[in-house]
Amino acid sequence: MRILLTGTNGYIGMRLLPLLLDSGHEVICCVRDKNRLSIDQETRDKVSIVEIDFLNPPDTSKLPQDIDIAYYLIHSMSSSTSDFDKKEEISAQNFNIYLKNTNVKQVIYLSGIVNEKNLSKHLWSRKNVEETLYKGDYNLTVLRSGIIVGSGSSSFEIIRDLCEKLPIMITPKWVNTKTQPIAIRDVLNFMTGVLENEVCYNESYDISGPDVMTYRQMLKQYAKARGIKLYIATLPIMTPKLSSYWLYFVTSTSYKLALNLVDSMTIPVIANDNRLQKLLNISTMTYAKALELAFIKIEQNQVVSSWKDSMISGRFGKNIQKYVTIPKHGCFKDQKKIQLQNSKKALDRIWAIGGESGWYYGNWMWKIRGYIDKLIGGVGLRRGRTHPDKIFSGDALDFWRVLVADKKNMRLLLFAEMRVPGEAWLEFDIDENNVLHQTATFRPRGIWGRVYWYLMIPFHYFIFGGMIRKIAAQN
Repeated sequence: MRILLTGTNGYIGMRLLPLLLDSGHEVICCVRDKNRLSIDQETRDKVSIVEIDFLNPPDTSKLPQDIDIAYYLIHSMSSSTSDFDKKEEISAQNFNIYLKNTNVKQVIYLSGIVNEKNLSKHLWSRKNVEETLYKGDYNLTVLRSGIIVGSGSSSFEIIRDLCEKLPIMITPKWVNTKTQPIAIRDVLNFMTGVLENEVCYNESYDISGPDVMTYRQMLKQYAKARGIKLYIATLPIMTPKLSSYWLYFVTSTSYKLALNLVDSMTIPVIANDNRLQKLLNISTMTYAKALELAFIKIEQNQVVSSWKDSMISGRFGKNIQKYVTIPKHGCFKDQKKIQLQNSKKALDRIWAIGGESGWYYGNWMWKIRGYIDKLIGGVGLRRGRTHPDKIFSGDALDFWRVLVADKKNMRLLLFAEMRVPGEAWLEFDIDENNVLHQTATFRPRGIWGRVYWYLMIPFHYFIFGGMIRKIAAQN
């Protein structure tokens, strides 16, 4: 079976891809930028990659004609607070145009449960996309999902941040809204179960776990599973905007995503039917079991994908390729080098930088910079990293974005997504003489960019000097 997988680099796409390959399917990965497809070389060799931005006017020559099945996993909720619904409609319309010239038999679309009369803008957009896709020249199968719980999912990570960081919570009234969460494993079982299943053609199904619960109960169950004492008090007068700020400052979510999530959290998300569960003979797991499996993956360092690696969790909206070449003119540089006694150990430290490992020197200064960044609307340090020792181009790494991760040639290039008056790069490169070159490059924007650089010089002296020494250390 030849399958088109849109949104390959997203949370669901990264989970679905290995399942499709293991089942013997030929997969065409559809991404906006192939340079940020976060898969290893072995997997990359097994797939075909096409670059398509469905917001741009269609160029149907980019897509091969012989496609059997397509997964539609495109959304724009994290990219905008005002017009994401228009973007999602345009993407769906252009998707239909692209597939009109193919042999596709079935399209599988993962949506959200939309059973209430009054829907949030996010859920209304999901329903509108569904109606748009039904106009395509193919058989559509829609899976309307509840909140997805799994290691790395936005819902799980937000709950995790709240419970781990706030043992006493003053919460908005939406914590009493009812929802019906579903484990990521069950979502994937449904998504593969309907594949080429003609009974599921031109049908829309609700998929969910067995538990109907409030967000308060979800938080409480998480705390119980982690052995945390959690106290929750509800403040009915907290506005949606204040709720969004509350989520933004406490959790790793972006403000745009927080605002759209809060808008949806006031709407009950409960399944109306379980027809597909009976049809595919799938017994969905409880919320408690989903949490347990998520913890196991985290403890074993086997988190396959995280929503935070999405480009829209940071400053990037589209192509990162233009940032890969570091400019030579009009820039300030902090260049350091050191002779290595053990290049392999140094390379392993470079590949483990950030997240739980920290930045090896002056971590308290990095944390302060992260707090300041969060206060002025940046991403802060809370995104961490998905894997403790694996890095791919396009990954989020604290408040950096990975541009180049070439372990074979011993080079790592990062681009700053923190709020700065300009553009900043951090590069690690080990040459053939086992010399580590560490280069911080800053291209200032206006007078304030230059002022910023000179103010940071004393901190750079200590931070970057200490960092390269720690990376090169023998112990």
